[in-house]
Amino acid sequence: MVHAETTGLWCYDSQDPKCGPSHWKEITSGCGGQNQSPINIDRRKTQRDRSLGEILFEGYDQAPPGRWRLMNSGNEVKMTLDGPSAAEQINITRGGLRDIYRAFQFHFHWGDLKRNGSEHYMDGIQFPMELHIVHMNTKYKTVSEAKEHPNGLAVLSFLFKISDTDNTNYNTVVASLRNISRAGEYVDMASTFSLSNLLPSLASLSKYYRYKGSLTTPNCEEVVIWTVFEEQIPISRSQLNTFVDTTYFRSLAGMPQKMINNFRPLQLLNGRTVYASRYASMSCSSSLAANLFLPLLLSCLTGRFSGSS
Repeated sequence: MVHAETTGLWCYDSQDPKCGPSHWKEITSGCGGQNQSPINIDRRKTQRDRSLGEILFEGYDQAPPGRWRLMNSGNEVKMTLDGPSAAEQINITRGGLRDIYRAFQFHFHWGDLKRNGSEHYMDGIQFPMELHIVHMNTKYKTVSEAKEHPNGLAVLSFLFKISDTDNTNYNTVVASLRNISRAGEYVDMASTFSLSNLLPSLASLSKYYRYKGSLTTPNCEEVVIWTVFEEQIPISRSQLNTFVDTTYFRSLAGMPQKMINNFRPLQLLNGRTVYASRYASMSCSSSLAANLFLPLLLSCLTGRFSGSS
């Protein structure tokens, strides 16, 4: 998520368990809050909200002017959209959002060659990778100001599924990873592209889940309106492996470490309600179940999953 200065060093367990997520609340108290993210979305326990209709995606179908920068932040791969007037044209509104939210970056979380790495789970199931498109409430002038308000940020979350063929819409991002293998390295894209190319089909974007939560990295501010979409984005195994094999964390000490398992573990729901949009499913879907191994399918059907509380 959006990174801010913290009072101490934080990392993921794959770097060093001593500064991993279980210690974040010791580094910054916000990470010990009651409305933290990510969560498991148990669709049978969601509440239908028919006011959560179509989201209006403004500028998502256009390649805006300006330059985008793809960067290895040391903890994630992110694309900043703050070229001249570029992000001003990419907004979301409606769909239960009371304000206009402007996109300013997107980034990814993933696992390793053997395990999945999404931050959010759905029906107790973790997915290979997760995309976050981060938006700031246009009521506020800066991201820092937005993070002082409970409605400051809106993040769109998309889960990935493995496909037999490459997702050609991700070729530009995947091909650029070799230029940002080390922390702090970046590449300015030769041209921008339509964000809608990265997403599932437009027809599926009315199916989503909404809840109030936090940033998923320190300082873990509880200022995020989360929208997690039901439809997954296809990506090939070779494309996903490029994320795993090409990029490296910031160096804590000694040799560089591959950037793997850069996701925060599930957080407790603590009585929060997760709302299903007007058209979203409220039970395990056949499309999801069809891609599962038997144990995962059983957890979906029976709800026997420790992270669903």
